[in-house]
Amino acid sequence: MNDSEILDAIQWNADGLVPAIAQEHDTGKVLMVAWMNREALALTISEGRAIYWSRSRRKLWRKGEESGHVQTLREIRIDCDADVVLMQVEQIGGIACHTGRHNCFYRRLENGRWEEVEPVLKDASEIYGRG
Repeated sequence: MNDSEILDAIQWNADGLVPAIAQEHDTGKVLMVAWMNREALALTISEGRAIYWSRSRRKLWRKGEESGHVQTLREIRIDCDADVVLMQVEQIGGIACHTGRHNCFYRRLENGRWEEVEPVLKDASEIYGRG
């Protein structure tokens, strides 16, 4: 398959996006979910690192460009409907979430409330230099 055929196989939504799941390659833990457009997916494949489309900033977002917490691509798959991308990644620095946690799924429903169950590994102001 050439690059065009690879991208044409994806079932892009009406906005030209596809959800992308980043899963830690060695633990299987889901780190985060983001969105990709054609360019982001093509660059992810060619550069071997996770590159997403930021809907809020309306631009490409190279995971780790500010934080240094790059996601190195180990494997990429699509689901049976070709409308979700699953990436097995190595999470550099052990932090995937902008909150300074290992993953973005740090809240669990317990007794009718969302409880934070994953610790902050590094304060976000230390990561991004804001405070």
